[in-house]
Amino acid sequence: MTMTSLPVVTLWVTACLALMSVPMSISVGLRRAKTGILLLHGDDEDLLRRIRAHGNFVEYVPIAILALAAAEITGTARWLVVICGAVLIAARAIHYVGLRRAADGSARVAGAVMTSATIVVLAAATIWQLVAGL
Repeated sequence: MTMTSLPVVTLWVTACLALMSVPMSISVGLRRAKTGILLLHGDDEDLLRRIRAHGNFVEYVPIAILALAAAEITGTARWLVVICGAVLIAARAIHYVGLRRAADGSARVAGAVMTSATIVVLAAATIWQLVAGL
């Protein structure tokens, strides 16, 4: 398989998101080491936010990557795939920072809305491409 037949945008976005996940998990581990809390979060609010920020990332990123790959593979316009990939990366960073700062902050909401909107756009683009190919 050549690079031109691979979903290159999706591969780039996946690599970026994979790199983003590493400091998130390290952050949880460092807080656990500092507090001595090995399971759950105790009553440590900071640890809870770190756990949930990382957890939310791993809950939403896989389906978003699949939606991005589906859109790219089915022939969605490259510009739309690139924009959605960039928005997804930004959305996940915004959500993470927002949740780490305040559980009810506007950045958290903005990141969540951007992530969900991106998934919807990608799913709709994929369906559009599939229907157009019938």
